[in-house]
Amino acid sequence: MSHDISEVRAERQSAASPASQVRFRATGFNPKANPVAAWGFFVAVIALWQLGSSTGVISELAMPSPVAVAKALWQLIVTGDLWLHLGASLQRLVGGWIMGTVAGLFVGFLVGMFSWARSPGVAFVSALFPIPKIALLPLFIIWFGIGEPSKFATIAFGVFFPTVINTFGGVDNVQRNLIRMGQSFDLPMWSVIRKIILPGALPTILSGFRISSSIAIILLIAAEMIGAQYGIGALILAAGNLYQTDQLIAGVVVLSLLGLCVSWLLGRLDRWLLAWR
Repeated sequence: MSHDISEVRAERQSAASPASQVRFRATGFNPKANPVAAWGFFVAVIALWQLGSSTGVISELAMPSPVAVAKALWQLIVTGDLWLHLGASLQRLVGGWIMGTVAGLFVGFLVGMFSWARSPGVAFVSALFPIPKIALLPLFIIWFGIGEPSKFATIAFGVFFPTVINTFGGVDNVQRNLIRMGQSFDLPMWSVIRKIILPGALPTILSGFRISSSIAIILLIAAEMIGAQYGIGALILAAGNLYQTDQLIAGVVVLSLLGLCVSWLLGRLDRWLLAWR
């Protein structure tokens, strides 16, 4: 009898429609990068831009065509002006970003780990972070002169605050039971920092690097527009004053490529430092 009942149940299960079966829902979230879609989007935008310029919908004076921009960029490359401006900008960008990042990491770890530094550090950052850093450039020029030190100071000052915030937040989010476990095994403070706190805070710190690098590029261009003979910002300003919109857009394209290169380098740094995850 039991054998007959088992056969009936098996027949019913085999006769059930696929629609009545419950599908697996716990797929999670795992977005994938699609380079083809990314490059396809850029190609589509450039094609529409060129089409608008060719048909006269977009004025050549207000927005030169991609072909005109490419010719202007090639002319800057051939004459060597691009490398002169780009080299000056890279020196300021790298120097200012390193100074602001080192100072921000140091202060961020102090604020995140020690009670005596937390209250004054948070109050200092909260008071000065909302200030537009470019508004302080005239003050930096008074302090350091109109040469390179004022530009380095502007970039470093702008990079410092987001680095402090992300470092402090990363350290603060490290699981306290892991720290207590390391201390219970009598690990010295430096080992706790190196083996527990730093790896736990590193993802947030690296995310802060992306923010601070974007801020550094913005402040770099603003500082070069105010007082610089060479630099991408100076190139864009001079082209705008002479109504050379093709060179102006060429300078903007160089900035966009610079941002892409920085993002790629930070992505490689992420994969290298976070390979343990």
